[in-house]
Amino acid sequence: MHELSIAMALVARIEEARKEAGADRVARATVRLGAWSGVQAEALAMAFPFAAENTGTAGARLDIVSVPVKLHCRACRGDTEPDTILAVCGSCGSDDVEMVAGRDLILETVTLE
Repeated sequence: MHELSIAMALVARIEEARKEAGADRVARATVRLGAWSGVQAEALAMAFPFAAENTGTAGARLDIVSVPVKLHCRACRGDTEPDTILAVCGSCGSDDVEMVAGRDLILETVTLE
């Protein structure tokens, strides 16, 4: 389960922010998780408390916001959200597309106490 190593890296970044702010503990963290990021939201949510043990992030709530895949078509210049794993334009069918959303895992906010 690679989500545990991802959760550990996430907690490390959260801890940096907590220490920089001089806060005692973290109440909540919000991450944006792309549909094609390769990370399972449920597994990340389960791994987070273990990664946060014995840190100022222990007991913090992890909110995961799902981000759908968005493709930009270079042929028709349209933006679409595909229903399948095929990276083709939903408007014109071209495969000359660029993924502009849906692959990232972004730490969006940290609420400190």
